[in-house]
Amino acid sequence: MSDTDFSTSQETKTLAEEMACMKALVTFMLKGMGQADAGKVIINMEKYIAQLTDERQAEVFSDTISQIKQAYRQ
Repeated sequence: MSDTDFSTSQETKTLAEEMACMKALVTFMLKGMGQADAGKVIINMEKYIAQLTDERQAEVFSDTISQIKQAYRQ
């Protein structure tokens, strides 16, 4: 794994597409875990967000988790 190149593009559009891919990946991983464990992950992430001191970062994380939760429920 240390030889794998995970570099990302400097272009905003490409970066946004990569983030959408990562959100989908997390959603599918949560679906694969089962409801109880996935719920624990979401709860822990929400607790983490509540502890963030940077309000902008907390808002972005919260929006991202909301998107993942919505996709998970579908």
